[in-house]
Amino acid sequence: MALFYGGMVRSRGVLNMLMMSLASLGLVGVLWVLYGYSGAFGSDLGGVGLLGSPLEFFGLSRLVGAEDTSDTIPTFAFVAFQAMFAILTVALISGAVADRARFGPWVLFAGLWASLVYFPVAHWVFAFDTTNESGEITAVGGWIANRLAAIDFAGGTAVHINAGAAALALVLVLGPRTGWPRGTGKPHNLPLVVLGAGLLWFGWFGFNAGSALTAGTTAAVVFVNTLVGASAAMLAWMLVERVRHGKPTTLGAVSGIVAGLVAITPACSAVTPLGAIAIGAAAGAGCALAVELKSRLRFDDSLDVVGVHLVGGLIGTLLVGFFASESAPAGVAGIFYGGGADQLWRQAVGAVAVFVYSLVLSWLIAWLLQRTIGFRLDERGEHVGIDETEHAETGYHFGDAGSTLRGSAAGERGSVEELEGSVR
Repeated sequence: MALFYGGMVRSRGVLNMLMMSLASLGLVGVLWVLYGYSGAFGSDLGGVGLLGSPLEFFGLSRLVGAEDTSDTIPTFAFVAFQAMFAILTVALISGAVADRARFGPWVLFAGLWASLVYFPVAHWVFAFDTTNESGEITAVGGWIANRLAAIDFAGGTAVHINAGAAALALVLVLGPRTGWPRGTGKPHNLPLVVLGAGLLWFGWFGFNAGSALTAGTTAAVVFVNTLVGASAAMLAWMLVERVRHGKPTTLGAVSGIVAGLVAITPACSAVTPLGAIAIGAAAGAGCALAVELKSRLRFDDSLDVVGVHLVGGLIGTLLVGFFASESAPAGVAGIFYGGGADQLWRQAVGAVAVFVYSLVLSWLIAWLLQRTIGFRLDERGEHVGIDETEHAETGYHFGDAGSTLRGSAAGERGSVEELEGSVR
């Protein structure tokens, strides 16, 4: 994520972009061990499916040396696997406010957002009821996963709609970059963006197929669906660019890959490969068009987090209600497979609930930080560059080449002046 985002900003903001992802790794990793895992997967408070007990597994000490398993894997392995979802979700948000969010307030926002938004929503979506051999519920899980029975196999709501709504809230609070939309520059390193996208695609197989928690048919189907969903989305995005602007771009191709990965994430266990291609194509085209709307709607989503993750997450989550097939591992039929609209309304309620909760809480957190300690970088800091202003560093150093070139230029000017004097 850091490489993908880092290449898309201007050269004087690349380190800050990398640091925002690194800070998510460090901060959320610690919070997850302290109380995040408990809040997401601990015993439900009140039995209504809203939040796990935050201190039940405080520090994870109770799980050290235990023989507990989560489905087929050790619980400690499940703890580590789910930590990666939490870390990535926070890092995703940062791209929306590239070049203008102060680093200290960003870290504070990340901690508050993970605690108040991600951990509860992860409980809603990922925490399933625990039952005994007779089928009695012994531990209540989240309301979306169990009472609503919406399908989100690996994070379309909990990760992408959640992060996309938070990104939109930050954009609204912090406002556009100075000089936007014309004076904000182009991506400074597209090869770095491609490298980041390739690593994301590779890692996404782990997120999606790994969510099966076993190497079997479900994981295999999910793996193939993840592949073709992203492939179809890349082709669709490039086609939109070709039709609308005359040429497909590298940035468009990798953006299409990510849009397809986002959209297939909730649906990958519920659809056939043909359904995955349809969802990927819809996401690639839909997100490409959504990204173009930000200038018309006058909101500066720097790296298209809203256009790709929020829109892509909504597309994938809702299209489960149309393309879900009983032959897929989830065993649910959507509208196109004779299942009627039952699953569609469940998907819609889950998507809207996560969107509204994340948008409102994220806006309040960002607004309070802006009003108290100042979240937005000032205009002078933007002009100097956020790397210099916030980290006292620059991403690229070229030694004395600059002074050497200036000296050579000065020598050439002197030689020309001497020649002109001789002629006169």
